[in-house]
Order: sequence, then C-alpha cells, then structure tokens
Amino acid sequence: MLKSFRYLFLPISVLYGGIIWLRNTLYNKKIFTSATFNFPIICVGNLAVGGTGKTPMVELLLRMLQQHYKVATISRGYKRKTKGFGIANKNTTALEIGDEPMQFHQKFANITVAVGEERLVAIPQLLQEKPATEVIILDDAFQHRSVQAGINILLTEYKNLYCHDFMMPAGDLRDIKASATRAEVIIVTKCKNDISIEEKNKIVKQLKPQVHQTILFAALNYDMPSHLFNNNTVQLNNTVDVLLVCGIANPKPLKDYLTSTVRSFDMLRYPDHHIFDSDDLIEIKKHFQKLKSENKLIITTEKDGVRLQKFENELANFPLYVLPIQHQFLFEGYTTLENKVINFINLYKK
Repeated sequence: MLKSFRYLFLPISVLYGGIIWLRNTLYNKKIFTSATFNFPIICVGNLAVGGTGKTPMVELLLRMLQQHYKVATISRGYKRKTKGFGIANKNTTALEIGDEPMQFHQKFANITVAVGEERLVAIPQLLQEKPATEVIILDDAFQHRSVQAGINILLTEYKNLYCHDFMMPAGDLRDIKASATRAEVIIVTKCKNDISIEEKNKIVKQLKPQVHQTILFAALNYDMPSHLFNNNTVQLNNTVDVLLVCGIANPKPLKDYLTSTVRSFDMLRYPDHHIFDSDDLIEIKKHFQKLKSENKLIITTEKDGVRLQKFENELANFPLYVLPIQHQFLFEGYTTLENKVINFINLYKK
C-alpha cells in the first residue's frame, strides 16, 4: 500500500531525476570539474538514502587497513552542532562531529577522524594537519562529484537493488542509476547468509556491471551485545525480552534478527540520527518498566549508543546494551576487496 502511494510522486521524481542527470552530465563533460589528488582516496557510498550499511563498511576498511597504513576518514558529520572542518580529539563529543564519526573515533584509536561538509576543502586541510596520513576514506561521498576518488565502493541493498528502484520521493534513489558506472566496486549488502551461486549470478546480470567493475556480496552479522557504559557482554536467546531503542534509517534487518533470537521485543523508533533529549530518556525508562519480565534488556545500535552516552548518570545502572554489526563477505569477497584496495594504495608508494 505504501509503495503504491509513493507512485503518486512519480512526476516529482522525474523532475528530480532530470536535475540530477543534468548535474552529472555537466560533470561528465568537464563543464563542472572534479578535483583529483595525487594521493590514495577511497570513497564509500550509495545511490539510495540510508540503510545500505555504509558505516560498517567503512569500519571494515579501517580494520583491514589500520595495521598497514596510517588511515584517516572524512565524513560530513550529519546533524552535528558545529560547522566546517574539524579533527576528533580526546575531548570530542558526538554533538561536535556527529554520531558515525564519533563511532569511528571511539572504536579505532589510531585512526584520524575528520569532519567537513566540503570534501574538496577538508582533504588538503587534513593532509596539512596530519601529514603522515597514507590513505583517506571518504564516508558517504559518492554523490559529491567535487572530488574524484581513486576507488569508489558503491553499496546496494540485497532486497532493494538500485536497478529496481526509483528516484525520490517515489523511490529511495538520490542519484540516477547511470551513476553506478562510476564505481569500481559494487557490493550487494544485507544478503542472506546462504545465498546460492544461481541467485548471485542472477543479481550480477540484473546490475549489468561494466568491464571495469567488480561485484561482491556481503551479509550482516550481529556480534554479542556489550553494555554501553561498562562493556560487560550478554548473550541474547529465547529467554530474553528486549526493548529496542533505535534511530536508524532501516531497522528491518535488526528487527528480523531479534525476532529470530529473543523471546519478544518492543521497539521505540526514532528518526535517523535522532539526538536524544531528556523527554526521550523518560519515554525509554517508562517503556522499559512496562515490560513484565524478570529477564529484560534494552538493546540499541552503535550509532544510537553514541548519542545516548551523554546520559551516563541516568542510564549507567540500566541494562542498556549496544548490538554491534559487521559485514561478512560471501564467495571469498573479502580477499578480492582487500587485494584490490591494497594494490591501489601501493601504487602511490612507488
């Protein structure tokens, strides 16, 4: 019903798509120029609005590369209270840099985490302040054509491939499908763990990759939840009742996981990148107390956990656990991606 209703917006989608097509054409014809840097830059992005797993993909690249190179990330810092360029330090908060950069900062101590709305401006500033940097990962920058990355990694969700989607608002696309040809790597995310070779080949055929493109497949895996404030872990099973607190673009995979794992769950859903306030805190506590169970937990995502840390005094004694996620590549895709990325970076070290 909802999708049928969205089709009413097709005329707006056609207009929006035309504007994006014109913009891309001006870049393709060099009327608008994209800057290039004699430096390894990797871009992670998508064509749709949210929900494809960009944050865990950036984290996967950070884990892959941090043992070999001095790595930095640049994000826009969506919904942060500051403007311009900035580098995270020991006193930085999520309000200053945004939830996803703060998540990178807390999980990867040796990584330079920077924010800046204009990547073209942020890249030289980062290199000036951190001259030892050997590779930069641009988070959610595929649609920003002002910088031409050396490798573009484009994500598309298994259950909502961009080739079957529409431009907003009738669909979820914020960029035209033809833009996918600019990617060197296309990763189909949130796949079933047991996806068959036949289905894999069918999806590849639907995506119609160019000669220069590699298509990989990945599933989402959930790790053991850890307490937001003391890092104690807990095992989820069918004896546990859960209050799910989340403000993410697409909570369906998380809901599906909890449905198959815990006895029951209730959900408090907030807008994507929601900044929690004291009223939300009251609501969370009230809903949790309503759960009639002796074995109950609050589960939240890593992004939401970053935004809830400011309530440590109020929530430290609550069973509030963060559920981490990671991409798990299928069909030996991790090795393929690792070889491609490392070979690319090493071109600049000769």
